[in-house]
Amino acid sequence: MNGKFIDFKDKVCLITGAGSEHGIGFATAKILADLGARVALIATTERIYKRAEELAATGTEAKGYIADLMDREQVNATIKQIADDFGSIHVLINNAGMAQVGAEEDFADIMSVTYESWDTSINRNLNITFNVTKAVLPYMVENRYGRIVNVSSVTGPVVSNPGEAAYSAAKAGVIGMSRALAIEVGKYGITVNNVLPGWIGTASQTEAEAQGGFNTPMRRSAEPGEVANAIVFLAADEASYITGESLVVDGGNTIQEYKGDSKYYY
Repeated sequence: MNGKFIDFKDKVCLITGAGSEHGIGFATAKILADLGARVALIATTERIYKRAEELAATGTEAKGYIADLMDREQVNATIKQIADDFGSIHVLINNAGMAQVGAEEDFADIMSVTYESWDTSINRNLNITFNVTKAVLPYMVENRYGRIVNVSSVTGPVVSNPGEAAYSAAKAGVIGMSRALAIEVGKYGITVNNVLPGWIGTASQTEAEAQGGFNTPMRRSAEPGEVANAIVFLAADEASYITGESLVVDGGNTIQEYKGDSKYYY
């Protein structure tokens, strides 16, 4: 016994969207590495190599890969390379989406949103998860084991905001896809679950989003590591009988009816 409740020794864990030093993806990677995982990281820019170097410096077997995960040819080639480099893939954390270096979010309402903007948001926030999952599944089926954790959002499945119809549709779509997939692959020992973050204090958080965090019952946004902890649990052997589920990590924001200035109610 190593004294740890959760152990990822000998597990190959793939995390997408792990390029940001202060993001959920890299926070998850650090915890997995600390728990003994072998870690593959994917992002769209060369900063992913720096993240892999940081993990390797702690003694973790880690490697970074650059890929545009909206491009299915790149996805298939990258997943094959990861499987060749590490021998297989046991855990997939689908974190990529929403923010991308060099790409601005479009908050246009449905009447004014362009078809191109809509399609890009669906591709980034739904199709990336589908693309990577489809490419990874054969390795998990072969192993008769797998853990897939998708980082969705409360935006779409639970609540929404003006100008975020495409993002909401995509993130709600991730939940629906996960449920269907969980039914399909349960017989292979593969679980599929979702983590739904609320306001998170990442490097890309806007001032308006930070204000939203101040109005949660916890009176703050979450740290990326607080979301990562939930992801890691669902990715562990110990979550073996949880599948098709969605875990909200939002400091209680979506359970409160009143969301205005606390001086008028609380």
